[in-house]
Amino acid sequence: MASAAKIASTLKKPKFSVRVRNRCRRCGRPRGFLRRFELCRVCFRELSLQGFVPGVRKASW
Repeated sequence: MASAAKIASTLKKPKFSVRVRNRCRRCGRPRGFLRRFELCRVCFRELSLQGFVPGVRKASW
């Protein structure tokens, strides 16, 4: 879980646009970020298995 200071610093507009760091909307994790869902891989897996992410189904073949 990201610290409150790190999350607060990403909410502010950076001095330069290339300094933007994508963070998970749920937990604030900066790595393993899925842009389409704005979630990290860990939160995405938890929510999709519970059925909270629309249009996502577990693959089976």
